[in-house]
Amino acid sequence: MPLDLTPLWISLKTSLLATIITFFVGIAAAYWMLGYRGKGKALIEGIFVSPLILPPTVVGFLLLMFFGKYGFAGQFLDKFNFSIVFNWYGAAIAATVVSFPLMYRTALGAFEQIDQNLLLVAKTLGASQWRVFWRIMLPLSVPGVLAGTTLAFARALGEFGATLMLAGNIPGQTQTMPLAIYFAVEAGDNNEAWLWSLVIMATSLSGIVAVNIWQEARGER
Repeated sequence: MPLDLTPLWISLKTSLLATIITFFVGIAAAYWMLGYRGKGKALIEGIFVSPLILPPTVVGFLLLMFFGKYGFAGQFLDKFNFSIVFNWYGAAIAATVVSFPLMYRTALGAFEQIDQNLLLVAKTLGASQWRVFWRIMLPLSVPGVLAGTTLAFARALGEFGATLMLAGNIPGQTQTMPLAIYFAVEAGDNNEAWLWSLVIMATSLSGIVAVNIWQEARGER
């Protein structure tokens, strides 16, 4: 019986979509928080990083309540006959939420390491805030941003609890590799569990190693 590769393709498309969303949202949130001086900054920071410290099942439950049939987003989407629950889009949303804190914190740390005098000089010379961000801040933060992107992808690829709560385990539709591993072990099929475990480890480690090699080469140059 040929091996069903749909968990691989579902994991890749959900992780890539989650990483793309997390990349832009995480950088935007980090840039906003860098200059935010209003009230409740500690609370906002706590909300941003909460998916990193909360159990994945709790994150999945909150998402289910929000996107479910009686949730705010669920009722809105129902008007268009569309549902996130038990859909691969739900798996992508779950992966986005749990990987966001890694991208956000890494990007924020990279922005905080930049010498603020460089930014002030650019503004003094007439550069707009947008130009300062794109021409100075982002290029100087590339190593940190790239590291955060890699970590976010690895976290999205390995997401299990929130995905199971929101998207369920539907073979061929929402079953990602982590879900396939769990249910393979439950069914006593250790060979399949080993296969998907090795695929996830190889994919995640190759990305991290590639980033490390690139950063070392960049440092030498």
